[in-house]
Amino acid sequence: MGKDYYDILGIKKGASEDDIKKAYRKQALRFHPDKNKSAGAEEKFKEIAEAYDVLSDPQKKDIYDRFGEEGLKGGGPSGSGGGGGGGPGNYSYTFQGDPHAIFAEFFGGRNPFDQFFGARNGGMDEDMDTNDPFARFGMGASGMGGFPRSFSSGMGGMGGHSSVVKKQQDPPVVHDLQVTLEEVLSGCTKKMKISRKRLNPDGRTVRAEDKILEVQIKKGWKEGTKITFPKEGDETPTNIPADVVFVLKDKPHPVFKREGSDIVYTAKISLRDALCGSTVNAPTLDSRTVTLSTTDIVQPGMKRRVSGEGLPYPKRPGRRGDLILDYEVKFPERLSQSARDTIAQVLP
Repeated sequence: MGKDYYDILGIKKGASEDDIKKAYRKQALRFHPDKNKSAGAEEKFKEIAEAYDVLSDPQKKDIYDRFGEEGLKGGGPSGSGGGGGGGPGNYSYTFQGDPHAIFAEFFGGRNPFDQFFGARNGGMDEDMDTNDPFARFGMGASGMGGFPRSFSSGMGGMGGHSSVVKKQQDPPVVHDLQVTLEEVLSGCTKKMKISRKRLNPDGRTVRAEDKILEVQIKKGWKEGTKITFPKEGDETPTNIPADVVFVLKDKPHPVFKREGSDIVYTAKISLRDALCGSTVNAPTLDSRTVTLSTTDIVQPGMKRRVSGEGLPYPKRPGRRGDLILDYEVKFPERLSQSARDTIAQVLP
């Protein structure tokens, strides 16, 4: 018949992935040889790891469900398997994993016993039910749903078994990168110097070093665009270096304001020009001048557009937004009485 991996984990065939994980968690904690000193606990612990190794892998589980342990390990009938009726062919599985490494990986490289049993000489309370390590909390293992990955100490003290501690990546290191509108117009390369720590060849000590990162600014990029350099942050024996992220920020411009791919120029005109007609010589980002004349009365809030004189569109850098003239009427600070009388006669 071969091994019944479902029975080893205490679940039924057809169990969900979550049920398999919960069952492994419960059985592995129950029979871990560092906590369970009964005869055969070590072998049972290994069987539990093997069962989990098979049932948590979709391909192995599928072959096992159809052909059993003999088919999984290459001892069953072979064949093309058309329509699911044949054997597993040349597939051959042998459990060669380290049950303690599987345990450590499952619990994120942390020691769950320190959290639930206390660190008193690494032992558990004398009245603890070894079959249910959660009994002291008034709940079964199946009700926990999953351990947090932030247990109080590592696996280093568990019976001398080596454990694989998963390194965690540090949060991204974010820097603002100011660019001018002229740089956004044409695109450019920014060289940014960062200071960071790097591991020495011995894998234990670190050194400080500077590095130049070249940031390619493409035409038309908008404020808030992020450029990421993976794993360029500090490196230590226990971490994965953080990503270094630059976030584009528009540098204030003395002449223009930015609105997406459009640029806005404030054209200041006198009240007389607003009423009688005006000509404005508006600058452009590439140092030219655009002349706009109007005989219309300039109303409050009036704007005019000059097509194609703005910034490139990020996804279509061959096309550009508009230059927007925002008229601002300058009123005189004082008028003579004769001027007042003349205006009063002319205006409705």
